[in-house]
Amino acid sequence: MLSVVEALEVIRGASPRVRASQQPLDWTLSGRVLAADVFAAVSLPPFATSAMDGFAVHAADLGGAPVPIAFRVAAGDPPGRLPAGSSAGIATGAPLPEGADAVVPIEDAREQDGLIAERPAVGACIRPAGGDIAAGGLVAAAGTALSPAVLAALAASGCDSVTVADRPRVAVLATGSELVAPGQPLEPGQIYESNATALAAQAARAGAELISSGVVPDDPAATERAFANAIAAADVVVSTGGVSVGPHDHVKPAMEALGVRELFWRVAHKPGKPLWFGAAPSGALVFGLPGNPVSSLVCFELFVRAALDTMTGARARPLPVARLAAPVRRLRQRDHAVRCRLESSDDGMRLHPQDAQDSHMIAHAASADALALVAAGEGEAAAGELVSYLVI
Repeated sequence: MLSVVEALEVIRGASPRVRASQQPLDWTLSGRVLAADVFAAVSLPPFATSAMDGFAVHAADLGGAPVPIAFRVAAGDPPGRLPAGSSAGIATGAPLPEGADAVVPIEDAREQDGLIAERPAVGACIRPAGGDIAAGGLVAAAGTALSPAVLAALAASGCDSVTVADRPRVAVLATGSELVAPGQPLEPGQIYESNATALAAQAARAGAELISSGVVPDDPAATERAFANAIAAADVVVSTGGVSVGPHDHVKPAMEALGVRELFWRVAHKPGKPLWFGAAPSGALVFGLPGNPVSSLVCFELFVRAALDTMTGARARPLPVARLAAPVRRLRQRDHAVRCRLESSDDGMRLHPQDAQDSHMIAHAASADALALVAAGEGEAAAGELVSYLVI
């Protein structure tokens, strides 16, 4: 078995970059990944502005007799020029008049035959031009995911289009003759299909384009046909079940018949030990995930998402850490993703392990919101120990 680190190295090394394209900047790009650096077309702010509603002044003019109010300036007005020995009413965000070097907040001033206020410090309540970023500065680097904040920064800096990685095309296949669509009557021995539903949702959340999702019966010809169609259309094929060596496990023989090269089978991890990974002659990646619903969910977050991020060039971000609220027994030879509830406490976030960790218990897993990543070893990870975790 490969370690998790070794498996991730193989996956990232085999994951080709997807194409990139120029796209108009708008909210629909949320979650896409920049394929090129973006630089500010203008400074932010592009001119000095007031940080408060108040009065623009030359600071040295205050502290004595009332200072006449020459004019008022609102956001969007031209700044004008402040006559010597006078002040100007100014709104938040309005351009600072030429000659002013401070703003007196309206609550610190009185209007009585002009402006009466204490002398402010030079620069008080002013947002200087370029105080956020100067024109030509780097707004967002290649590999940045376009969050709402990043999209807003790009728009504010004058960017009207960006180069983004295309969404990886993902096909999802759930194998098993026992699987029935929810809502249909169950015959003896049948269960409702859930893995394809979860994996499709995970693919969408990871920024991929879901091109197909379906159920494949335990039949060699049907399995080979379904995978051939998926490989021809997708960048990544994700299947569940059928990757072992039993008489009803047809995924590995289908991969061999289709020329998909096995890169590894089995990982030293719980859940997900029987994970299969390969590359098709077309360049498509194929993941054979275990059939247990929790195993497939965890393997997607740990391994398939790593491939998708590599394909789009998304920058790797360090995993968050939190303290275990209860001890967790370590596995001697396998890392363990432990389902937990994430809660805040006086000393930071805490991970509360669920009592039931069996891989078939998807209803229990639905109440978890994090996977604590407990490394292999002897003994236990103690309560209070800091561990990395994934949000699910």
